[in-house]
Amino acid sequence: MSRTVRIGGACGFWGDSATATPQLLAVPGLEYLVYDYLAETTMAILSRARAKSPELGYAADFVQAAMAPHLRAILAQGVRVVSNAGGLNPQACRDALAAIAAQQGLSPRIAIVTGDDLLPRFEALRAAGVRDLATGEAPPAQLGSANAYVGARGIAQALAMGADIVITGRCVDSAVVLGVLAHEFGWAWEGGAQDWDRLAAGTLAGHVIECGAQATGGLFTDWREVPDWAHIGYPVIDVAADGTFVLSKPEGTGGLVHPGAVAEQVLYEIGDPASYLMPDVTCDFRQVRVEAGAPGTVRVSGARGRPPTATYKANGTYRDGFQLQLMMAIRGIDAADKARRTADALLQRTREQMAAQGWGDYAETCVELLGAESHYGPHARALPTREVVLRIAVRHPEREALQLLQRECSSAGTSMGPGTRSTFAGRQDVQPVVKVFSFLVAKPEVALQVALGDARQDVPCPPLGPEQAAVPLPPLPASTPARRTVEVPLVALAWARSGDKGDDENIGVIARRPEYLPVLVAALTPERVRGYFAHLVRGEVRRYELPGLNALNFVLGGALSGGGVCSLRSDPLGKSYAQMLLDLPVTVPAQLLGSCANPSE
Repeated sequence: MSRTVRIGGACGFWGDSATATPQLLAVPGLEYLVYDYLAETTMAILSRARAKSPELGYAADFVQAAMAPHLRAILAQGVRVVSNAGGLNPQACRDALAAIAAQQGLSPRIAIVTGDDLLPRFEALRAAGVRDLATGEAPPAQLGSANAYVGARGIAQALAMGADIVITGRCVDSAVVLGVLAHEFGWAWEGGAQDWDRLAAGTLAGHVIECGAQATGGLFTDWREVPDWAHIGYPVIDVAADGTFVLSKPEGTGGLVHPGAVAEQVLYEIGDPASYLMPDVTCDFRQVRVEAGAPGTVRVSGARGRPPTATYKANGTYRDGFQLQLMMAIRGIDAADKARRTADALLQRTREQMAAQGWGDYAETCVELLGAESHYGPHARALPTREVVLRIAVRHPEREALQLLQRECSSAGTSMGPGTRSTFAGRQDVQPVVKVFSFLVAKPEVALQVALGDARQDVPCPPLGPEQAAVPLPPLPASTPARRTVEVPLVALAWARSGDKGDDENIGVIARRPEYLPVLVAALTPERVRGYFAHLVRGEVRRYELPGLNALNFVLGGALSGGGVCSLRSDPLGKSYAQMLLDLPVTVPAQLLGSCANPSE
């Protein structure tokens, strides 16, 4: 039997469950634990933390919750660890972990990969004419952070130097797995088609487990089938030398290893599946296959790769005014109408007060009635609810202007609708708005280095192309009109998952059965999806086809009102969009579903 590498995905974001590490350490033959902590929101948080203290700026949970209680067991079992928990300050993360280890009488070999931090030389990039990827605008006057999304080569190099634990700054999420695999199997970083295919397959392996339990039933469309959420298992992958892998979870844990759940994760936030741009390789996931294997396992194969681009994507964070988010409970007859009137009154009152003090209007406002389907827009159902949560979010250049609404909100409990609780947990704080500036930087401009003890090694610059276009695939066939049809919600035919790509929204839709795919192709046109989300989407909708997964992937431009840390919506990361789309009525040939209700001629 050919050799495989066994890796446990122990963390999908900063704040993930602390239960993952001990359950994965109980997996026989585990060789690596990988932890992914970083996202644009996280980088903004770390930027604020580092501004307060130069000793901060890393994911403290990695040191305190993941490593400290389990470090002795990790080292005793010979399990190696890779994490991007270093954030904006890998050195401080390493030092904090080393101090914890010393207190326990341990001395792990901890390597750090640095060089992704572009802030010290950002003025040179500004002078060279760097522009925002989405808007073409020049960068703001001052950034709080600026980091390139680097690849996995430094991680592989650190492991080759003998590191027990590798801590990086802002590498891409999947790099924590790809670096392990490139080290273990000796994959080449540039060369022929086979090399690119392996790197793409390793990237896919990392992508599938980078969000932790999302690959093992978390967020699965068929959530009722997923047992024991309280003890959900985290993913384990056994990866072969060609990059194909088998996914499972620890014995005795909750969750569900299911081809549909894994397919949802493959599509998660990938944009164009023919050109999923990573620092080390351009991935083509259109022919990826997800197949049930032995009980409790799923096999994933079929990734293809091409040379990467000559640039890294980079993100900067900066402050842009202030925001305030308030919530109040409103109960009783016609609760939704009371809530709308309350919001109108509070905004009118504070606008008048701001004008009286010489401040301009709000830069942006967002009013949502949670419990009354306000996010569904024209697709909301008329509900006879007697209880809603009124959410008001506002933005203004001046902190003091928002303090007016902060104060006036309390008055709603005594001067506006009956049955109003004006606050949930006291007066809410005014927060600074942290926005993201995305740009490209040439790879030779980013000098990476690995440090392990007194040893220092430069990381060779990644290959610079030449870039290759994806090979076109024949379009998927659409179903033709049938004499007898039935209308069903999309969820009867498909699984779906959604997430953000900056201000864009990504929705992956997978046919439950291959014969349903032509129906989805016919029904889910870009125009129809754009129309369904017209109340939320400002830009165009693009559709991509994945015949290997019997799936479609949609990218909705300008769908998140700024997205991430700078959106006022209650779902700034677009996690609910797939759930809304799954209610879309779809016309299906009656014979495809067998017996049907309400057939139409």
